Amino acid sequence: MMGPKFSRRDLLIGSSALAAGSAFSTQVLSAAPPASAITPALIEAAKKEGKVVWYTSIDLKLSERIGKAFEAKFPGVTCRVERTGAERVFQRIGQEYSSNIHAVDVVNSSDAAHLVVWKRNGWLAPYVPEDVAKFYPAEHKDVDGNFASFRVFLSIIAYNTNLVKKEDAPKSFADLLDPKWKGKMVKAHPGYSGTIMTATFQMARDLGWGYFEKLALQNVLQLQSAADPPKRLTLGERAVQADGVEYLVLMGKESGQPVEPVYATEGSPLIVGPNALFKAAPNPNAARLFQSYCFTPEAQQLCVDVGGLRSMHPQTKEKPGRTPFKQIKVMKDDAAGVERDAEMIKQQYTKLFKV
Repeated sequence: MMGPKFSRRDLLIGSSALAAGSAFSTQVLSAAPPASAITPALIEAAKKEGKVVWYTSIDLKLSERIGKAFEAKFPGVTCRVERTGAERVFQRIGQEYSSNIHAVDVVNSSDAAHLVVWKRNGWLAPYVPEDVAKFYPAEHKDVDGNFASFRVFLSIIAYNTNLVKKEDAPKSFADLLDPKWKGKMVKAHPGYSGTIMTATFQMARDLGWGYFEKLALQNVLQLQSAADPPKRLTLGERAVQADGVEYLVLMGKESGQPVEPVYATEGSPLIVGPNALFKAAPNPNAARLFQSYCFTPEAQQLCVDVGGLRSMHPQTKEKPGRTPFKQIKVMKDDAAGVERDAEMIKQQYTKLFKV
């Protein structure tokens, strides 16, 4: 029998507006704990537990590759990857915890607002991997040490090179309002995708809801997942994507598909996918070991090479042919703002786009 169904609103209701500032701004409750290294004692304790359970919204190809690399590095500890969409991860953990089921050790979500909620609920365990303490910028780690940016990517414009010449391609979000793109665009929906919820928040804040009012008149094909627009673009079903995950466009281009990314002159929405471990983790030592491994240069390089993602670890190398992250103008992430405004965004968006 299914547990009670929690809407995002149920879990976020009554939340106060949290302090603004870094990407992960939350009320400061305590100082972050000291940095934790991977020690022989931690490895041995993890081996006694024998496994770690990772709930994640990362694409299956990458999440399984990370799991296998972890198992190869630490024989005797298996990594069980439970992969589904960010909103479903959020629902599942809410349902499990309401039934006093503690199955998850480590979590990753493409909607950083989820981590804000879990932290406020008191469910997360403060833990700062050594690499996070040494190398990660302040805006990519929680002030209390509850989570950090395991993966970073962008929501971008892109076009099909068979259908659009380079000189005719849009260069900005404003360009998408040109009548020539009417009926030729595809985008995803913030009610289904955590990535697009975050992107819509940033765009509405920076460009105004008036932008979306005009975009809604362009007869845009609406899909659910942020991974869907690049797929339709590749097939030539639409000429331009108004939003969607950057990593599928990059990997598609590198495999010879007719797609080209566009980094809007106004700035591209920045999507942060944090990792955290739970206080009630059934395998606490394996959870700490896995969390530490996820932020090593080895794991972060897999994110870049296999996943087409961006890493905040300075010891990773960008893949040749991709526009370096530091050269791209990005919009500012604000997980607390997304958490606060999510229901309003869904309602406003549905009203404008009638979907």
